[in-house]
Amino acid sequence: MDNNSNPLKVALHGLDERSCKMMSMFLQGPCRGVAVVVNESSAECEIFDADSISGKELLSNYLQKEIQKPIVILSLNTPQVASAFHVKKPVKTEEMIAALQKAKKSLAAVVAHAPVNSSDNTTNAVISDVQDSSKQVVEDKLTIKLHVKTDEQKKTSKHQAAMQLDEKGFVGFIGNVPGLDVNDPRQFSKAHYNPKEYFQGYVDSAFKVSRAKGHIRQLNSGWNPLIIFPQSDEIWLDVDESQLRAFSGLTISNTLGAKMSITPLSVESVAMERSLERYQSMDAFLWKVSCWASKGRYPGSIDINQPVFLKQWPNFTRLLLTPHAMRIAALLIQGPRTLLNVSQVLNVKPQYVFVFISSASALGLVGQTRRGADLLVEPDEIKTNKNQSLLSRILSVLRGKKA
Repeated sequence: MDNNSNPLKVALHGLDERSCKMMSMFLQGPCRGVAVVVNESSAECEIFDADSISGKELLSNYLQKEIQKPIVILSLNTPQVASAFHVKKPVKTEEMIAALQKAKKSLAAVVAHAPVNSSDNTTNAVISDVQDSSKQVVEDKLTIKLHVKTDEQKKTSKHQAAMQLDEKGFVGFIGNVPGLDVNDPRQFSKAHYNPKEYFQGYVDSAFKVSRAKGHIRQLNSGWNPLIIFPQSDEIWLDVDESQLRAFSGLTISNTLGAKMSITPLSVESVAMERSLERYQSMDAFLWKVSCWASKGRYPGSIDINQPVFLKQWPNFTRLLLTPHAMRIAALLIQGPRTLLNVSQVLNVKPQYVFVFISSASALGLVGQTRRGADLLVEPDEIKTNKNQSLLSRILSVLRGKKA
């Protein structure tokens, strides 16, 4: 069955915002695109969380309607609705796929027996007009694209493809903290840092102020000024990458912290010509600054013993790619896991997980609140590698188990 070419359109009922996002990602990821979440008016199938108060009420009201669509009910207990397809919570991938496929077959059977109006020439005419209009819009967009020749295309720092780091050169590039081995389980409780002590913290604050005000701002640091353009989501900083990397790795709260300030930019300063090579995306800039600040550590705001989840997929095409970043994101997008669990499951060094979490957290992509949504979907069981890594053996010993 080709799920991606013709996914079942489903509407969600009785789920909070976080649960809706989780279910949407679950359907697109582990369920391989068997269904896509849409508005109720466009839905072909209705999914109800029968364990929530609102879900029970919505289901009860829906069952009283004369015309109904296929129903999938998510519940800890078997619901007394004969016509519905039940999926026990926490939802397992294969059970969800099976229920949605049954719903799709049920829908197809209804459509196959529906009467056809062969005289609907008006509808055909409308479809033809829409197709012609769509074709013209595409042609217009192509024409505009061909004629766009602006300085925007010359901002290579902003638009360059992501740089990917391999394991071999990672430590030399990212740096380390003397006297701390972030990969040693006995030192995990110390393997964190405070972003506010680094350039990262001041950049983050400046970005928030600039975006809130919607005006161009300048971050003054006693170093080269950082110009922030919130309307175009850009920054401008006249320094080499190696200089920025070195500066980002310094604790400056007790040195340059008092000199840090955010000021509006004068009209004359805004109008100044600047090297187009020094423009960068705000998110890409903060992402890599946090990489260099972390040095393979995790932010102190993260509880290493509690699961974390990824709110949305990072735009890796414009970000600094640390080792195994995409694998880590793919695992966390499926559901909450602790940082150590991610390291074990993927069989990668903890520092790779820590640095990814640091950057993703800086962009607001990471959450760590235990809510009902975290128990909605059961993470797929991932087979462990028979050749356990040294880290796995150490962790097993620490837990009092045999490796």
